[in-house]
Amino acid sequence: MKRLAGYIMLFFLMLSIVTPWPSPALAETSKENTKKYDLIVVGSDPEGIAAAISGARNGLSTLLIDSRPEVGGLFTRGWLNVIDMNMAPNNLGNRTDVLNKGIFLEFYKQIGSGTFDIHKAQEIFEQMLANEDDLELCLGVKSFAPVMGHKSGQSFVEGVRVENKNGGVTTYIAKGIIDATQDADLAAAAGVPFSVGQEDAGYPARKMATTLVFQLDGITPEDWQEIRRVLTEDDDWFTGANNVSAWGFGPIMEQYQSSNQRVGIRGLNMGRQKDGTVLINALHIFNVDPVDRQSRQEAMRLAQQELPLIVDYLRENIPGLQDCFVSEVAPELYIRESRHIYGEYRLTIDDVLENKDFPDRIAFGSYPVDVQASGPEEKGAVIGVPAQYAVPFRCLVPQKIDNLLVVGRSASFDSLPHGSARTVPVGMATGEAAGAAAALSIEENKNFREISKNSKYISQLQEMLNNQGMDIKPFTWRESDTTKHWAYDALKMMRKHALVQGGYPNDYQLDGIITEEELIHQLQELSRIYGITIPEELRQNKGDKNYLSGKKAALILSQYAGQEMSRQEAYDYIMETYGDKNISTSLETNDGRLTRAAAYVLLQNYVEKNKTK
Repeated sequence: MKRLAGYIMLFFLMLSIVTPWPSPALAETSKENTKKYDLIVVGSDPEGIAAAISGARNGLSTLLIDSRPEVGGLFTRGWLNVIDMNMAPNNLGNRTDVLNKGIFLEFYKQIGSGTFDIHKAQEIFEQMLANEDDLELCLGVKSFAPVMGHKSGQSFVEGVRVENKNGGVTTYIAKGIIDATQDADLAAAAGVPFSVGQEDAGYPARKMATTLVFQLDGITPEDWQEIRRVLTEDDDWFTGANNVSAWGFGPIMEQYQSSNQRVGIRGLNMGRQKDGTVLINALHIFNVDPVDRQSRQEAMRLAQQELPLIVDYLRENIPGLQDCFVSEVAPELYIRESRHIYGEYRLTIDDVLENKDFPDRIAFGSYPVDVQASGPEEKGAVIGVPAQYAVPFRCLVPQKIDNLLVVGRSASFDSLPHGSARTVPVGMATGEAAGAAAALSIEENKNFREISKNSKYISQLQEMLNNQGMDIKPFTWRESDTTKHWAYDALKMMRKHALVQGGYPNDYQLDGIITEEELIHQLQELSRIYGITIPEELRQNKGDKNYLSGKKAALILSQYAGQEMSRQEAYDYIMETYGDKNISTSLETNDGRLTRAAAYVLLQNYVEKNKTK
């Protein structure tokens, strides 16, 4: 009966859920029903909540707007109930302390742990907002749009036009606007430039998978203890469990055969709720356009169609889940990636993995660069793990449009570093900084762009944040052996395009021998990205898994360059055209075999000499 009840519940959920979706469009100021505030924050995800609280605590009359009926966004609507913590390293490299303090730490102390009950999170957020006398909420709106102004040839956002569910329209004007929507909807509508997904890395159609979090019931305390036992006794460093969370079963879930190629599932991330139910973050939906309403609705439908089959598989294969059933699914999809705005500075993968500090630091990150799967054959990877990096204030200041800041995962981060910077602790820190910057902007009568370029104002902003409980200060971190390697510049080119991964140890295996399959894949991808034409007969070439000699690699490169040569002729030509002393020394040291370091330098030189874009 429990299973039947679960299927019935799922059926009605499929009929009833519609994801709220703002429809931004340019609007003009209306003199009718106009209200004024010092600060408007659009989007009540944790980042927007931090921005609104920060503004209010700095004495600004603040309005928080959202299309959703309650605050909390990704936590309370997308049901992400695990915080991807960013911890500060000590001199030994251990993670010892919460990196971003301030408003995030206030929330974290109240929620009690990295895995939490979503209803408790909502209660905490609501109380934190209610504690601020200068803060008002405007929730459940039908749509919102930027109100644009123009002065001396420069466009700026002067307010937000809101259409309510009853059809009424109100124009809110403010001295500062913060876009805290997940997808930078307000900024995009205002004309801020952006990239989508991983197009900046050379993959126009690639985006990280979307997830529908679902809730399982029918799991007893004894069942949970069985889950804990299995995951703590399996001798797998990447699995584990405690009283409220469990993560693992990857090899089992890899065997699941989906009925639809656009839906997949990975190892289970499980979070217990106070009522005994368990939230599952594991289901992937591929090829979703996150800024298209119909695409999101289709993704929700595909996920819910697959869920009964997934739950049957869980009952049959996962210890402790033999009696589970779906009780609910999240009201919204968990979207990991959509727009990435272009700001006064754009955070790069090198900034993150070289542990870079910036003079205009306003937040810090240390979470692994976790790029989730983008398709059934495009598996996720950890590009590397930073010790600590800074987020510059300039990443919040969009190009072209004034009086606007953008916070959260759609701020000015390249798509790969976004794999680390998209986490909520970083986002809440950027939100807190934006709220304080709005107060500073009013006090000094300077716009955000002017503040970002003035060291005096940046110092004032950092002092304000520290007075609010943040710990913004310069830092240094020791240089890694990788950055000292003779092939590091070539590695950076490969890493920029996600063609190499250092994993958790940050080990790119530069001195290991490359296989033919690796080289050909990288050669084909770089040729595509940089507009290099390759012979038609080579486009489907995959290569084999054998280690590659320098002469065989030279023959392959010469063929891709359109040259017909013998192996020795190719070797002489390639070494003269693309080679250097380090490559020659590497080949001698490795009995003529090609290391990854040597291969990456050859590929870098190949690109430089042949690229057309």
